[in-house]
Amino acid sequence: MTDPLGDTLLLAARPEPLALPRDKTAVIVVDMQNAYASPGGYLDLAGFDIAGAKAVIGKIAEVLDVARGAGLPVIFFQNGWDPDYVEAGGPGSPNFHKSNALKTMRARPELQGQLLARGGWDYALVDDLQPKPGDIVLPKTRYSGFFNSQLDSVLRARSIRHIVLVGIATNVCVESTLRDGFFLEYFGTVLADATHQAGPDFLQEASLYNIEKFFGWVSTTADFRAAFGQLEPS
Repeated sequence: MTDPLGDTLLLAARPEPLALPRDKTAVIVVDMQNAYASPGGYLDLAGFDIAGAKAVIGKIAEVLDVARGAGLPVIFFQNGWDPDYVEAGGPGSPNFHKSNALKTMRARPELQGQLLARGGWDYALVDDLQPKPGDIVLPKTRYSGFFNSQLDSVLRARSIRHIVLVGIATNVCVESTLRDGFFLEYFGTVLADATHQAGPDFLQEASLYNIEKFFGWVSTTADFRAAFGQLEPS
């Protein structure tokens, strides 16, 4: 639905519809890397079920077609560290103890240097979701896309106040990015069918519940297309 007085779109969402001004909205693609979505990637090697990732890749491709067609900024995140893992933090960092990628490499030394190392296959974005001219690609070294990254300045330079998130994992990097955005006064919406959890299925619903009740909005790929799909680039 388009506002006749301007490009403000009403997105069907929970807990209530949300008005998104086209010139203040961006789509953020969280960590759609081989590590998280491909057989033989870090999540797969660490024992997580990635069976749902293929369907999510297709949904994200739909979202990006709509976003680019409407002239919305598209921002890709790549999570990981330098090949020597200096950026991952040593034993004095909680990340050293909680990162499942780092724990997997400690348990399986033959994988050292392969998981989430910048420049490697694991770190690379999946083949079906490659950036196009005009898209922005940002690195991040922790779960949240706002932590020690350029995201906030990239968004503020474009007067963005609304972020629509897709990607992996709903309960980790997607949710933590949306939460941090909430505290920086960004309106965050997650597209439920264009995200996938790391862990059992109930984690997806738990994260969506938490987002809907406390931190943002929950919508779908179809509703995003209904809102933005008829627009041409401004």
